Amino acid sequence: MKTNNKGISEIEATLQEIGHKIEELVQKGKDAGSEVKEEIDKKISELKANKTSLEAELKKGKAMLEKEYEERKKNLEPKLKESKGFFKEGFKQIGMAFKTLFSKK
Repeated sequence: MKTNNKGISEIEATLQEIGHKIEELVQKGKDAGSEVKEEIDKKISELKANKTSLEAELKKGKAMLEKEYEERKKNLEPKLKESKGFFKEGFKQIGMAFKTLFSKK
């Protein structure tokens, strides 16, 4: 899950960078002539719409990954608890074996 979180973090950082670039374009658009400004405003609107779409898709993907993680966790949890019990019992048996081995000397 760490790899997925890293990928999501990178996507979020990219989206933030896109937001900063849009703001830079807005500032440049304020200084441009009216014809150029109109074209820049149009591009800015398109970029904002795409950024919003990307954020929505990221949110859906993130929710889907979290749901899948929780489902897998629920399915594996009983097996992990059982394995943990076996592991503890194994150590207990090893401890008893050492105790018996060293107490006979």
